[in-house]
Amino acid sequence: MQLISFLILFPLVIAVLLLFVKADWPRNIIVGASAAVIAVASIVLAVQYIGAPWIGFEFSSEIADYIGAAIGVAIAVTVICFGVKYKNYFAVALAAIQVVGSLVFEFGFAHNAHVAIGLYVDSLSIVMALIIGVIGSGICVYALGYMMDFQKHLDDHGEEEGLTELQRRDRRPTFFALMFVFLSAMYVIVFSNNMSWMFTGWEVTTVCSFLLIAYTRTEEAVRNAFRQIIMNIAGGIGFLVALFLAVILANTLSFERFVLIGLEHPEIVSVAVCALAFAGLTKSAQMPFHTWLLGAMVAPTPTSALLHSSTMVKAGVFLLIKLAPLFMVCTVPASMVILVGGFTFMLCSFMAISQSNAKRVLAYSTIANLGLIVACAGVGSPEAIWAATLLVIFHAAAKSLLFLCVGTAEHHIGSRDIEDMDLLFERMPRLARFMMLGIMCMFIAPFGMLIAKWATLVSFVESGQLILILLLAFGSGATFMFWAKWLGKLSGIAGSPENVELTVHPSEWISLVIMACIAVVACIALPVVSNAFVEPYIVSVFGVLGRDVTIDNLWISSILAIFVFVVLFGGVRSSKKKRVNAYLSGVSVDDASRTYRNSLSGESVATSRNLYLDSYFGEDKMRPIGEALCGAIIVVALLASGLVVPPIL
Repeated sequence: MQLISFLILFPLVIAVLLLFVKADWPRNIIVGASAAVIAVASIVLAVQYIGAPWIGFEFSSEIADYIGAAIGVAIAVTVICFGVKYKNYFAVALAAIQVVGSLVFEFGFAHNAHVAIGLYVDSLSIVMALIIGVIGSGICVYALGYMMDFQKHLDDHGEEEGLTELQRRDRRPTFFALMFVFLSAMYVIVFSNNMSWMFTGWEVTTVCSFLLIAYTRTEEAVRNAFRQIIMNIAGGIGFLVALFLAVILANTLSFERFVLIGLEHPEIVSVAVCALAFAGLTKSAQMPFHTWLLGAMVAPTPTSALLHSSTMVKAGVFLLIKLAPLFMVCTVPASMVILVGGFTFMLCSFMAISQSNAKRVLAYSTIANLGLIVACAGVGSPEAIWAATLLVIFHAAAKSLLFLCVGTAEHHIGSRDIEDMDLLFERMPRLARFMMLGIMCMFIAPFGMLIAKWATLVSFVESGQLILILLLAFGSGATFMFWAKWLGKLSGIAGSPENVELTVHPSEWISLVIMACIAVVACIALPVVSNAFVEPYIVSVFGVLGRDVTIDNLWISSILAIFVFVVLFGGVRSSKKKRVNAYLSGVSVDDASRTYRNSLSGESVATSRNLYLDSYFGEDKMRPIGEALCGAIIVVALLASGLVVPPIL
């Protein structure tokens, strides 16, 4: 318990310290050392409890309850102040509703349900702790060099871009403080058995995201920040409703006890489960709430990588995976989660085809993969949860690497457009390899993501979910198309352009190497990851082993992954590069500009551009369908769950 308390409190101490550090060199030391400490502590915790079942720790404190209430008030005041300043009164109204509800709950209901075991640890929380502690802290290190370049750009070009003095101000102390507060809040979510404490961490991640999206204070950033806070406060209100119902109907705020009661008396917790599922869907950016994550891409890249790819959105799917046993007995919330997740996966995969902006491709891919995890959680079988947990692991590793690669590439080639990444293999050879690694981990055999998707398909077949099978098939086809287009751009080599990656900051390289190593180790050690972390959780929850892929096949994929990694990175330091002229389907006029003499004796320029099929899969075509469909599913489910008035236990 001491180590868990350390992981929760240490980032808060560092956050307060960073608020007062203005110079670069002490900030670099503090962030680097603190990130290393958090990562090591997370690994030590994982080693200490590897393969452990659910272990609770007796910890109950009224002071902690009141601190949580005070934090809730502070969050509401922050949102209300910003809402009044920018005249967004809908956000003000939602924040007011939530803070009033939170205070009524805290002082009128919460103390009626005493929770003796406040903290816990199990294999799933260990997986999340490793993602937060290793990947999250690595992103904080990456942000050191990235934000230095970001601020330099604001100083040099902010005025000519029309930014005010307030928008150009160096707010990096606040930025890094918010990053570490976010890490602390995530630890609270994954280790809290007290649902009230979990709710506090849930709302802290929401307000951290809001402030980081609005970091530049531009009109676009503020608008997207409010979109995020409105949708996530709505989800927070759903969480709060679930807390009221848990106390009134089940007389408990212990998450463990809540699940056990639900398994015995599903009619008692069905409405609360539906409210919690709604909160999970908003946090994990499922349709029709996906637009908050797309808008969040205006934030600096470390924000996208930390909050909106590897960790914050994982809080939503983490909650849904924890609720999976209840989805097997509560049909209404299960149907809502399955259908919303399945349609989100397919439709967002379609929309990713039409995008050339790399960050929007990553955003749509993130939403789509979260939809697949959500659908697995809704199915709720041991096999589906095995697949969902592996999807969480591999998505966090690969997607954080890709976000960081795109951020570094953007600073050095001046664009995040995939069509501008021609010759990136020559211009930024190491970065291009890292980016290709991340893409391959997302959709190519024998990497873990595809293994998990195969297990997902098998679990859908075994559960008789015909609609999900079709959604997975079409969504996976779209996934192959948009990743293959990007991979093809990166792997094209022609000409001898200038290498522009020589000025990448050491902190960025450190983080990129860490993320690449995590992705490599996760793929190679897939059988070990399954055996040590995923399977113990499945057995502790369901009592049976849920694995659709045999251990022999897992080892075969591991061996094949080693071969791919050797081929991809084997020549990264080679200085002997054989160069030949590009074949241009005609007599070359200028190899450097790819100009050749065509069959009519005229000059043509050889170009390559991907197919985006915007007229078929554009956002204006797919988005209304998805929002209407998923919105209707959620409304019907919430209404249907409210029709049953469960007896008080």
